[in-house]
Formats: sequence, structure tokens, C-alpha cells
Amino acid sequence: MKSLALLDDLVFHDENPNAQPLLVDAHARILRFTLKPGQKIKEHLSPNSPLYIVVIEGRGIFAGSDGKRVEFGPNSFLVFDKAEPHLIEARDENLVFIAFLREFSENIPEEKTGGLLGER
Repeated sequence: MKSLALLDDLVFHDENPNAQPLLVDAHARILRFTLKPGQKIKEHLSPNSPLYIVVIEGRGIFAGSDGKRVEFGPNSFLVFDKAEPHLIEARDENLVFIAFLREFSENIPEEKTGGLLGER
């Protein structure tokens, strides 16, 4: 078994949101996002996978393909369909969330695979 404390060693960047890979292999890509207040992730999509998000800390605005902007906070679970446009914006506090994507490519470079970051 492997484990990771999701709020340990958080890294925030001054200019842009930070996406830190926690696990990347042929089956999944799991990223920890950290945003300072007011930082945004512009509208984009994940063309090869649905996107699952769990908000861990803070509050943020999330919007999907309908364009409706909704605020979510800790313990929220969000699901975006494959190729669904989405955007994210931190409110007036730090925002931390985990993003889960299914990987469909078996051609992921070896240096991008491995165990959990900082596993215990």
C-alpha cells in the first residue's frame, strides 16, 4: 500500500496556478492543484478523459460546458465529462484540489511514471 498526505508540502506560485503530479502511469494521472486567491485556470478541456475533482481546501469558482459559474469548497466532488470545457478560479483564499484523469495512452514516457510523490 502507498499513501500520501494531500496537504503536506504545498507549493504555490506567485504568477500562476501550480499543478503537481502525484501519480502518473498508464492508467491514471492524478494532480494536486494549488491556486492563490484570484488565480485562474482558463477554460480548456481534457480531450481523452473525464475529469474528476475533489476540493481539499479553500473555495473556488468552477464552470463546465453550460458556462454556469458555481462556488465549491472542501469536500466537494465535481465531474466533468470527457472533452467538456471547464474553468476554475480561486476566491479570496488559497484553493487546493485534486484532479483525477484516466490515461488511455500506453506510450507515456518512462520518466513520467512511477509511485506516489512523497509516499509514506
